[in-house]
Amino acid sequence: MSMSLGRSVLARAARRSLSSRCNNNNCNFNVSILGGAFNNNSRWFASYPPHEVVGMPSLSPTMESGSISAWNLEEGASFNAGDVICSVETDKATVDFEAQDDGVVAKIIVAAGSGEIPCGTPIMVTVEDAADVPSFKDFVVGAAAASDVAAPAAKEAAPAPTPIAAPTPAAPAAAPAATAPTGERVVASPRAHTIAKERGYGEISALRIVGTGPGGRIIAQDVLDYDPSSAPAPVVAETIAAAAAATPAAAAPVAAAAAPAVSTSPLPEPVKGPGYTDYSLPAAAMELASRLHTSKKNVPHYYLSIDLSLDSLMELRSSLNSTMKLEENDGGISVNDLLMKAAAAAMKTVPAANASWMDSFVRVYDSVDINLVVGNGSSLYAPVIRDVGRRGLKAVSDDVATATSVVEGSDPTTVPGFGDVGTFTMVNLGMFGVKSAAPIIREPQACALALGVIENRIVPNDDAKSEEIYKESVMMTATLSCDHRVVDGAVGAQWLSAFKNHVENPVTLLL
Repeated sequence: MSMSLGRSVLARAARRSLSSRCNNNNCNFNVSILGGAFNNNSRWFASYPPHEVVGMPSLSPTMESGSISAWNLEEGASFNAGDVICSVETDKATVDFEAQDDGVVAKIIVAAGSGEIPCGTPIMVTVEDAADVPSFKDFVVGAAAASDVAAPAAKEAAPAPTPIAAPTPAAPAAAPAATAPTGERVVASPRAHTIAKERGYGEISALRIVGTGPGGRIIAQDVLDYDPSSAPAPVVAETIAAAAAATPAAAAPVAAAAAPAVSTSPLPEPVKGPGYTDYSLPAAAMELASRLHTSKKNVPHYYLSIDLSLDSLMELRSSLNSTMKLEENDGGISVNDLLMKAAAAAMKTVPAANASWMDSFVRVYDSVDINLVVGNGSSLYAPVIRDVGRRGLKAVSDDVATATSVVEGSDPTTVPGFGDVGTFTMVNLGMFGVKSAAPIIREPQACALALGVIENRIVPNDDAKSEEIYKESVMMTATLSCDHRVVDGAVGAQWLSAFKNHVENPVTLLL
């Protein structure tokens, strides 16, 4: 697999035609790079001879960063179409980066072995004429960009009349940078990506973070300072203020449209249209949807299913509930509670599944914190049940009862663990008659378990003393979704085997 770089025919034609009309000190061109892999980093800085600043290529549809393992050419070396410039390591393979056109390497900006580099970050400078190479000996992208931008910026600011309050709109103008992503790739440091995943934010591109690094780059401190609950509020306030200042009559509609994003009041009534109805969603449901969407795009999912016999589990549940003094509305320990304990016990047997992908390493957790998906539609929540493996069944059952109370109208924010991200997710769709499902993994988790309907099935009789060939058994199908970067097929199979063993021999849950 290879990715070619080079100048397009149109770019070269434009260069030839314009070179006769301007000198190098007055012209500034944007040169198109094949496939658009380098964003807008490929350009000429006016203080240097004609050149191209080449960024880290995106060698696959899902690649966001890579590392240069080796440079095949040195500074000053010429290359021809088809020559391998360097080797790039991604999370899946090492790929050769080939040239499509002739040129000369004027400056290597990123040395081999420098670690993960976001796609689009400048890695080298190329020129056509080898005589221009010495001019780039001390080339620095940031300094070159600053020198080029400073003069035009001064010229643009000069014509503005002093008495007019032109700078006033500058504050609202910054608001779009903090709004939801517009589809462009967000540039952030590898450390920033790691911290975002550690904190359960998911992909940085899905967050409202304004970068304070060079060129708007999001750095680690930006993520550390990010507050998901308060981040959208300033944007809404600034947008409303800007609209009120510009067109006072339009301020009310803008405020009405923005209010649901930050208001805790009841959701607006459904809006009917010609042949359809629009229903507003609560912030929690939109946040969960955003995280699942990001996870589905970024995580390489695969799925494993297994059939479970619940005969022994049902007997243990009946025995435990009969020994407890239950209140009138207390259902006692449920099958779901026992299955959660079995999942936590399986994590103890196969700890590699209780882990997260952290870009350059895998983090394995000591505690099993399970996100239990409850509710449906706009009332879909996934509160965390903490430390399921080390706590007793009754304590876990009480936490589950509190978590499920949100479905009955309780305030979700009063539920312990609401909005937090655990180390594992469980969803039970059996109440809807679903036999099996393939759940979406919620980053940064590595696994998610879906449970199907409990039903009586005719299965082969494993009792050697019985004369019957078949028997009736209470069965369930469980499906495990795995992140292949963390949990490969063998580890996933081992976890399901351990889970099945604990379910079908539930006395092990009491150890």
